[in-house]
Amino acid sequence: MVSGMSIAGIIAQLVLSVILPVVLIFVFKRKNLLSIKALGVGLLVFIIFSQILEKLLHVALLNPNEPALKWSANPYLYALYGMLAAGLFEEFGRYFGFKLLLKKHQSYGDGLSLGLGHGGIEAMLVGGIGAVNALVLSNMINAGQFDQVASQLDPEQAKIMKEQITSTSFWSYFISGLERVASLIMQLFLSLLVLVGVRKGSFKYVWYAVGIHALFDAAPALYQSGILQNIWFVESIIFLLGLAAFIGIRKIRVSFE
Repeated sequence: MVSGMSIAGIIAQLVLSVILPVVLIFVFKRKNLLSIKALGVGLLVFIIFSQILEKLLHVALLNPNEPALKWSANPYLYALYGMLAAGLFEEFGRYFGFKLLLKKHQSYGDGLSLGLGHGGIEAMLVGGIGAVNALVLSNMINAGQFDQVASQLDPEQAKIMKEQITSTSFWSYFISGLERVASLIMQLFLSLLVLVGVRKGSFKYVWYAVGIHALFDAAPALYQSGILQNIWFVESIIFLLGLAAFIGIRKIRVSFE
């Protein structure tokens, strides 16, 4: 059985991943910071540069059977690739979004809106869908329907899936939701940072964004490659960097005044 606390954790992850971006849309609108066009461009940039172009590179370079590169089993190279790939694709995507599609939309609110479109859809796809899947499987397990449905799967795969759902605690789900919040805040800050570079005509700000993005992805990449093994340490680093990004969002506003 999946405990009530675990289900509460799944719901918390769902709320943090899906409801928060929606709430921020209304908050930005109320503060006259929302740009529908920039929001849409952020969503488009994420889909094209992260979900299509970056994924094509993954297919070409990553081993599909294990966390390693096709041409090297070195975990440090794998982690370095993971740190840089997302940063390069997403920050260059933001740059082209502002430079080509938002030439007349480059205010502080536009930067926040593009970051919300980008980070919001990411939170929904990564945290939201994962939470929905976990919630559906939990209800099936508690209703005694899982084994019947899982009979179509490989028995070992079904066993692992069931054990994972029944053994995951409230805090694991809740922390996953907080990770989505930290990531969304970082996406807002990075969008503003890239926009500062566009407004100043200085491409070095894009490289700053790539470096910060890589730093944010460093702990998860090292964990996925097996170098770091304490998930709570990894999540603590993510949370602290998200807090730093929140402070950065407030301080960078002066560049738009």
